[in-house]
Amino acid sequence: MPPNTTATTGDKPGKSGRKKGRKARLIVLVLVLAIIGGIAYGAYWSISTVRASFPQTKGSITLKGLSGPVTVKRDGYGIPQIYASTDEDLFMAQGYVQAQDRFYEMDVRRHMTSGRLSEMFGKGQVQNDEFLRTMGWDRVAKKEYDTKLSAATKKYLQAYSEGVNAYLAGKDGKDISLEYAALGFVNDYKPEQWTPVDSVSWLKAMAWDLRGNMQDEIDRALMTSRLSAQQIKDLYPDYPYSRNKAIVQEGQYDELTKTFQQSGSGSTSGSATSTGTSGSSTSSSTGSALTSQLAGLYNVLDDVPTAVGVNGQGIGSNSWVVRGDHTITGKPLLANDPHLSASLPSVWYQMGLHCTTVSSKCQYDVTGYTFAGMPGVIIGHNADIAWGMTNSGVDVTDLYLEKLSGDGYLYDGKVKSFTTREETIKVAGGTSKKIVVRQTADGMPLLSDRDDELVQVGKKATVNTAAPDRGDGYGIALRWTALDAGTTMDAVFAIDRAADWSEFRDGAAQFDVPSQNLIYADTKNNIGYTLPGKIPTRASGDDGSIPAPGWDSKFKWTGFIKQSELPYEYNPKRGYIVTANQAVVDKDKYPYTLTTDWGYGTRSQRITDLIESKIKDGGKISTDDMRQMQMDNSSEIAKLLVPKLLKINLDDKDVREAQKLLEGWDYTQDSDSAAAAYFNAVWRNILKLAFGNKLPKELRVKGQCLWVDKIDSTGPVDDDTKVRECGERDADQAQPDGGDRWFEVVRNLMNQPNSDWWKAPAGVGDRIKADNMNQLFERAMIDARWELTAKLGKDIDTWSWGRLHRLFLKNQTLGTDGPSIIQYVLNRGPWKLSGGEATVNATGWNAAGGYGVVWVPSMRMVVNLDDLDKSKWINLTGASGHAFSSHYTDQTGKWADGELLPWSFSDKAVDSSTSDTLVLKP
Repeated sequence: MPPNTTATTGDKPGKSGRKKGRKARLIVLVLVLAIIGGIAYGAYWSISTVRASFPQTKGSITLKGLSGPVTVKRDGYGIPQIYASTDEDLFMAQGYVQAQDRFYEMDVRRHMTSGRLSEMFGKGQVQNDEFLRTMGWDRVAKKEYDTKLSAATKKYLQAYSEGVNAYLAGKDGKDISLEYAALGFVNDYKPEQWTPVDSVSWLKAMAWDLRGNMQDEIDRALMTSRLSAQQIKDLYPDYPYSRNKAIVQEGQYDELTKTFQQSGSGSTSGSATSTGTSGSSTSSSTGSALTSQLAGLYNVLDDVPTAVGVNGQGIGSNSWVVRGDHTITGKPLLANDPHLSASLPSVWYQMGLHCTTVSSKCQYDVTGYTFAGMPGVIIGHNADIAWGMTNSGVDVTDLYLEKLSGDGYLYDGKVKSFTTREETIKVAGGTSKKIVVRQTADGMPLLSDRDDELVQVGKKATVNTAAPDRGDGYGIALRWTALDAGTTMDAVFAIDRAADWSEFRDGAAQFDVPSQNLIYADTKNNIGYTLPGKIPTRASGDDGSIPAPGWDSKFKWTGFIKQSELPYEYNPKRGYIVTANQAVVDKDKYPYTLTTDWGYGTRSQRITDLIESKIKDGGKISTDDMRQMQMDNSSEIAKLLVPKLLKINLDDKDVREAQKLLEGWDYTQDSDSAAAAYFNAVWRNILKLAFGNKLPKELRVKGQCLWVDKIDSTGPVDDDTKVRECGERDADQAQPDGGDRWFEVVRNLMNQPNSDWWKAPAGVGDRIKADNMNQLFERAMIDARWELTAKLGKDIDTWSWGRLHRLFLKNQTLGTDGPSIIQYVLNRGPWKLSGGEATVNATGWNAAGGYGVVWVPSMRMVVNLDDLDKSKWINLTGASGHAFSSHYTDQTGKWADGELLPWSFSDKAVDSSTSDTLVLKP
């Protein structure tokens, strides 16, 4: 256990056993600030600033607005458990305590959601603010608060805001966080009061990062400049339902399916359609002008700061629940580990919210993972039930091409007017900027107004005869469920106090965006799954996989799937439920298209296999078995490819030496494995040679330049003309990313060893030309050997996966864009990690860009429904957002090693683990 947080009674933290370690860290900070502000003043100011911003965790504080005393108990990791006598006091204290640890993070988030980053960080954020103002998240959140949320929810949000503002009262920026002190050198920014809408807006940011297939929609359209419809289909293969099982196998949808099948309807409104690029909007929207538009849109989207994910790419998660029939305890075990961007501090904040006596006056006794800036618990358990979440990936966004005409747009042969509003963007240290936001009559914002490249398309767009005149080009508008006012905030509180499956389902039904897979377990040995969310239905023939023609009303959304018709399962006979972003239901058994872009089920099937191996012949699963499953590092693509790679004859003894690493390898990607390092390098080079070098520049890594066939508005020019093109995407967003979609692509093409995909020209020096699959694999093995020689050295005995696959934790503002010396102060790492892409231990990396860790299991938990005090949890970083707190990254080392911490819940267990106690007095 790390040292306890120490404080003198009723005062700030004082002398402790950590004094020597803290002093060493302060010396670094003193030097930094001395450089910035002058040696003598800098040294004095830095020490006082760091101490001033640390939270008081002992003694007592008077908080105006409380109706009674509230107790805050923190364990040795600084994780708080709050005890109050009324709901309002509980959530007011939650706001106060989260602000103590994380207010700077909260403040940045609300400036992001409201499009006001420029007020904090200056002119470099103006373009992001323009885009975010166009989306209008805060406007939707305000409408939600004013018109949709229950009176009780509003009361909780108000109480939470009062708690945050009580913390802010009388404090300057430097008293709140080191980052504000650093900002003070470049502008005079001062934090404002917190509002309930600030909390609700955060749900929009979360929904944006978990929005579904919008990136795939853009990518497919961009591919049309170089690839045929069949080639694009090759790269987006059908989901392998027969091999990787869907989530719901015995669920409610059976009755709906009977109706669907009896009607003989595969073509009714919203009916399921096959994955691919066949939609009528494809032929009416291809060509260089569309490519230019979508590339410009991608650039805008890519610059928007991520809230919890990787701008919609590569986001996954694992959750599964096992009924008591198959567990050692005789009651359910539930595991969850959402895969999100690595951030510092972690997006999650661990906390317990306890009513001293649960009653109508005080209804909550819940613990788990919260978001700093928002009341309630998002994932966790109460005294009766536990729940987890993974991203469902359902398609809730569509891009529409709009035919602009004067100040309006074409719709069913008539010109309609945009609605407009003016926004003023204030800029720290600069001049304010005004923008005009245009929306269609359906409320769709015109995203193309935010980038010069998108305002007018070129004159060469290829369109069919049914499309309107292309003279003025096309704009791009967005239809997205989160731009409608919703009730997700109500759902959070309803789930937190739910006592059984029925109450849980009722609460989940209000969780409209983002649509999530929710798993459930209770102390009475029941398990379940439900898919909530506001999910659109589309006209026949439109599967939402590509941008649609906005000028044709046939492509409007036709409605939303009724909650009563969404899939769920309750106590399935198999005794367990697994969700890991795979298909929710078999497409032949469900009448609606949920998406064409599921994850391909690699992780889910591996988890299923691990569970089945444990329970066969009556075996039982323990809490630690669940933890070990979370840390499974097995590579499914290695199991497929390594037998092929070992059959290849290699002349070069150095390459042969590397090939031998794969002999006897168990496909486990441990951080110290040389075989894992070499295999992943081979996999990366297979993808690059077979696919990456054939993709359009808009999808390739920025700065990666190739001589490629010249193209015009009709596609590649067939005269052997070559042009030099350089990639345009950031490394962590480029394609092929190496995820399990690419596993499926390669699996299918291995049955076609002479496919054109396996052809590759000769490389530099003596790199061989490839005319078939085996030759390309040979070339990839050669290239991988010399790539790792350059990165890790010629001696393969020194190679390890962890030397390539490293995690750096970066402060999400000044730690990424601030002066290098400030980044040094705020950032941490590296950690050498096991795991990899599409493994259960999903420490994701982008194969097009390199081996560095891009997304991670952002937390891990295992809930024991037999004895909740025997549940376990861990966070990616720590409770604190203060860079020199002992709780800044005190969980990261254990997280990297796959350890879990005790998770106290009962009064007795919490008291036993308490290190610091603070009393908030009215």
